[in-house]
Amino acid sequence: MTLLSTALRTTAAIALCCCIHLNASQPVPQSGTSQTAPDNSNQNKNQTPTADNQSNVQSDRMTTAKIRKAITSDKTLSTYAHNVKIITLNGSVTLKGPVKSDEEKEKVAAMAANIVSTDKVTDQLTVKP
Repeated sequence: MTLLSTALRTTAAIALCCCIHLNASQPVPQSGTSQTAPDNSNQNKNQTPTADNQSNVQSDRMTTAKIRKAITSDKTLSTYAHNVKIITLNGSVTLKGPVKSDEEKEKVAAMAANIVSTDKVTDQLTVKP
């Protein structure tokens, strides 16, 4: 019986030490400093169109898929360019997000224009400094 009691006490002590260690390892915000949000949600709130506006019409989905495939198959483009937002609504395409250079921006817009006409592409890409 004492062996069981000792084992339970040891387990409880280890659990307590782990909890104390986990709480101590969490960063403590310093007074007077504000933490910024880790994402750009505030920046995206009032922008239109958003990915939520993506049409569920098959032709719009196919257009988006074709553009995405063209962009991701080009291995000379950066990861930023591979991950741009492509929003197709009623045949019109909006490109959003950062790319590495002006050349990439032009290349991604040209790829979209090859799939739909140039007048149906809205380029809202930004060059990441």
